[in-house]
Amino acid sequence: MVLLITNQHIRFATVLNQTPKFSIMKKLALVLTVFTASIFGVNAQVQFGVKAGANFANITGGGGKTLVSFNAGALVKLPLADALSLQPEVVYSGQGAKTTISGTDYKQTLNYLNIPVLVKYTIPAGVFFETGPQIGFLMSAKAKAGDQSESNKDAFKSTDFAWAFGAGYVIPDVNLGVDVRYNLGVTKIADGSDSKNTCFQVGLFYMFGESSKK
Repeated sequence: MVLLITNQHIRFATVLNQTPKFSIMKKLALVLTVFTASIFGVNAQVQFGVKAGANFANITGGGGKTLVSFNAGALVKLPLADALSLQPEVVYSGQGAKTTISGTDYKQTLNYLNIPVLVKYTIPAGVFFETGPQIGFLMSAKAKAGDQSESNKDAFKSTDFAWAFGAGYVIPDVNLGVDVRYNLGVTKIADGSDSKNTCFQVGLFYMFGESSKK
């Protein structure tokens, strides 16, 4: 069952789920292998970091309201040039949407393991800009209407694709930074639906190693 949010009403409906040819873990292993190969192929200083922050998520096409959740994960910064770097991440991200109709609260939660691969440009002052593709693997999903809820992961596609746009600031000589990011969904989240994910993120990160100003 899947919670479908429309402009006029909310209803539960059965959605056929197509089993992917490759399991989520196989896809994740393939992506991580590529990342590992990239790390060993870079001769410059590699930095590792951790991050966490707030999500302001929604689902397009249904008139839903913003669902507040959180994200947390790890990242790797691979220098490409003086001010240019490649930054793959592995991030848990709580997403979805909510609405209220006739006094009843409805909520659809979608929890993903997102893997963005960002091209990052940093100016000497510590300000940076980043953009790149993101693949998300659906870990769990739940529809809630009032006090009743049920898992409906099978109603959604196992993978989600988005394009990320972001900016931020690294505090000089501290390696602590703040970033804002918008993830624009580019693929439909369920068969037979035009709905896509959107998510605005605000968070903090910390880089281990040498100064991340460069």
